[in-house]
Amino acid sequence: MLGVLNKVFDPNKRDLKRLEKTADSVEALAADYAALSDDALKAKTDEFVARHAKGETLDDLLPEAFATVREASKRVLGMYPFRVQIMGAVSLHEGNISEMKTGEGKTLTSTLAVYLNALAKKGVHVVTVNEYLASRDAIEMGRLYEWLGLTVGMNLNSLTKDEKRAAYAADVTYSTNNELGFDYLRDNMVLYKTDMVQRPLNYAVIDEVDSILIDEARTPLIISGQAAKAAQLYMQANAFARLLMKDTDYTFDETTKGVVLTEEGIEKIEKAFSIDNLFDMKHVRLNHAVNQSLKAQVTMHNDVDYVVQDGEVVIVDQFTGRLMKGRRYSDGLHQAIEAKEGLEVQNESMTMATITFQNFFRMYSKLSGMTGTAKTEEEEFRNIYNMNVITIPTNKPIIRDDRVDLIYATIAGKYKAVAEDIAERHKNGQPVLVGTVAIETSEIISAYLKKEGIKHSVLNAKNHASEAEIILNAGQKGAVTIATNMAGRGTDIKLGEGVIEAGGLAVLGTERHESRRIDNQLRGRSGRQGDPGVTQFYLSLEDDLMRRFGSDAMRSMMGKLGMDDSQPLQSKMVTRSVESAQKRVEGNNFDARKRLLQYDDVLRQQREVIYKERMEVLETGNMRSLVEKMIDSSIERMVYAHTVDEKPANWNLKAMSELIGANLLPEHTITLADLEGKNQQELIEFITAAVNKRYDEKEEELTSDRMREFEKVVLLRSIDTKWIDHIDAMDQLRQGIHLRAYAQNDPLREYQQEGFAMFEEMVQAIEEDVAKYAMKAEIRSNLEREEVAKGQAVNPKEDGPAAVKRKEPARKDVLVGRNDPCPCGSGKKYKNCHGTTTA
Repeated sequence: MLGVLNKVFDPNKRDLKRLEKTADSVEALAADYAALSDDALKAKTDEFVARHAKGETLDDLLPEAFATVREASKRVLGMYPFRVQIMGAVSLHEGNISEMKTGEGKTLTSTLAVYLNALAKKGVHVVTVNEYLASRDAIEMGRLYEWLGLTVGMNLNSLTKDEKRAAYAADVTYSTNNELGFDYLRDNMVLYKTDMVQRPLNYAVIDEVDSILIDEARTPLIISGQAAKAAQLYMQANAFARLLMKDTDYTFDETTKGVVLTEEGIEKIEKAFSIDNLFDMKHVRLNHAVNQSLKAQVTMHNDVDYVVQDGEVVIVDQFTGRLMKGRRYSDGLHQAIEAKEGLEVQNESMTMATITFQNFFRMYSKLSGMTGTAKTEEEEFRNIYNMNVITIPTNKPIIRDDRVDLIYATIAGKYKAVAEDIAERHKNGQPVLVGTVAIETSEIISAYLKKEGIKHSVLNAKNHASEAEIILNAGQKGAVTIATNMAGRGTDIKLGEGVIEAGGLAVLGTERHESRRIDNQLRGRSGRQGDPGVTQFYLSLEDDLMRRFGSDAMRSMMGKLGMDDSQPLQSKMVTRSVESAQKRVEGNNFDARKRLLQYDDVLRQQREVIYKERMEVLETGNMRSLVEKMIDSSIERMVYAHTVDEKPANWNLKAMSELIGANLLPEHTITLADLEGKNQQELIEFITAAVNKRYDEKEEELTSDRMREFEKVVLLRSIDTKWIDHIDAMDQLRQGIHLRAYAQNDPLREYQQEGFAMFEEMVQAIEEDVAKYAMKAEIRSNLEREEVAKGQAVNPKEDGPAAVKRKEPARKDVLVGRNDPCPCGSGKKYKNCHGTTTA
């Protein structure tokens, strides 16, 4: 009954009807635009820009703009977008996700929506998962945009600031998601507005949108600086963790991949390190290092989770199989793995700026995306990004044969069966693509084929440099390609001569991924554009997914039936149970991403406040009113803190006068006698008047221009220093907040409340800092703004660490007077305390 209702009320059908109407209006113009000369067609761009500037909306311009791109595409690229591609482009323009099968021309589809939105002259970003695809598409599709009079930019990791600024100033900018996010963070760390590279975020079209907004959503982008050294501690912890025994010293839960020390294990640690109590606060770093070392030993595996390359631990992306060079595991896990592999242990880093992809992409005015697999995550796209998934029909019917899974009792039996299947198909000249989840599996299959003397190519994170060439030949007659799931993204396998007669491309999956989308991506390599093809997944009861989600019943059933590795189990019921396990994992992952977003939303609100205030400092010429507001707040807090008692006789006016002398005014400007006999409001007004008078004098001594720059120097330094400390503190709070659940408290609510209180404290600390430096620092030379710390982007996915490249201003000192109170707050004269310092 439910199936019938879904068919009747299928929202996708309603969407498609609407898109078809628009496609009709575009196709109706085809003959008129085909009759135009090249010059007349090119002139359309300027006409549309002018009409939009006069008030016509992009929706008004859509039919004509699409008809223009369609005709131009035929003349420049030799490709003419099909009706279904027009429908996909309309969906993109509306801010939705167009789900289009592999080989249906997503790249060409995007050109229609990109061109239309570029007419607003606010910039359009085309986002891809790696720089190879960004460069390829920018060059290929760039010819079309440039022919039509638009400018095209390519934002690569290796560009200078000026080159990046030029790329972002273009009408259409191609970039990876990592680079966009890092540029945003860097822009909010600059010292001068002219150093910023991005324009306001307008419209983005994300290719492989599920990979970027779902798979990578749990990994925040981080710009970090160096923190305390801990190399030796991890070396010791690793040496000890190697000696611990499973079930005796620690327990390991395969389902959650959780490792927990037992009482015996804790006692062993205390004895080995000669300490009384591992959980004493003074041993917190040792406790953490041992736990991370144990995690590295038990749950992190070489050639599966990471590879060792050129003396470095390089993370392998579990969703794409690609190397994530330059990215490091956080919280000391990377150091623990380095110690485990006998490599040089790098120092832990301190977070200076961070943002999740979820919060970054939600800042765009309009967001859209394309992929072959998004329907399974439709709820997440709608709830988090406010995007609907519209499944666009294929241009030709799919005739691919998707076979029911084959289940074997053991992994060895499964691999043997895969090798035999490959050999049989290879003999018949049918090209085979073998999909593996881990690098290790691809090498095992490769070894089987070498034994049989079957020529093949292996495409995994260890040799992805030759990816394009391997994929180019994967559809040739008799070709055998073994690939981790990286081959499922952004690549198109074209069939060679005689392959259609041999049955098209055969795709063999060696196990199910925990995400159905990745399996569907692999299937989608075959049967493109109505070609024949076949897909088959081989599973075993020893696979990770089967082991983690209850294959005991199935093993017992196979045993009762007397089945062994020579007889695979082929059952739709088993396939359904595997899919239900996948759904459970996907549900867990969705919950984890949702939780991450809820936590990051706390920091997002704070980040927006700080970045807005920082931008105000960079853009506004005169910041005196803000500085005075901060000084006023600082004075009020100081007065209230020293006059808490109801009886004025008990007020601590002596400490207040000393604090004024240390932080706001020259010593003895305001004495104890000046403060006596006044109520709270009178004290605030009296001190504020004295401070304002001194501020005026200071401005007179310095001149207005130098005072304005001095204010910016003080504000930027204080905001950046305190914000970096705050991010670090929030990170530490976040890591321990889950323990509140034991006290029946909601960790998220606790994090929100404490995070808000910490933010309030940080704002007060900024005000105190600004007040102290603005009033006490003496300037004896020219002013230049200075970076608080050097930062480095720590997790670009493929292209190596992107050092934050900023203008290095010449260091100029801002000196405190020799006889002024020391800014450290000690109350001593500067010459007797800290000697020389800078603001």
